Amino acid sequence: MAEATAVCTLIGADGPKGVVTFTPEGGKTRVSGQLSGLSPGKHGFHIHQFGDTTNGCASTGGHYNPSGKTHGAPSDDERHAGDLGNIEAGADGVAKIDITDAQIPISEIVGRAVVCHDGEDDLGAGGHELSKTTGNAGGRFCCGIIGLQAPPK
Repeated sequence: MAEATAVCTLIGADGPKGVVTFTPEGGKTRVSGQLSGLSPGKHGFHIHQFGDTTNGCASTGGHYNPSGKTHGAPSDDERHAGDLGNIEAGADGVAKIDITDAQIPISEIVGRAVVCHDGEDDLGAGGHELSKTTGNAGGRFCCGIIGLQAPPK
């Protein structure tokens, strides 16, 4: 039997939108998809604690952090599990996503939220007072809740 996959549709108040798929690959999770309607440049991209969008992206809580670590880059040992770094939108406002990560098993992230921020994540190294908690990535530009994806028929 194939392992479960998950999907998240992200929507923002000012037009950004996209779909991201989570696929198990050899003990890791591949995150792939694209977002459109972004400003050109880098945007922090994270899994947040709660799958609650009753107050827009503001109610998704902090970054998913089951080990109680500080914020960091995806390649760092000291990082939140939900710290997926940055995605980069081109001049057309489209960001193509292809990330592989070992700290986000699908069984632990279904029901949580994905958030794309309006600014660049400094990966915990920016020296700003928010660097070690949020990466100083700015406001929450668009978000969605991760759900299990229906198996193919």
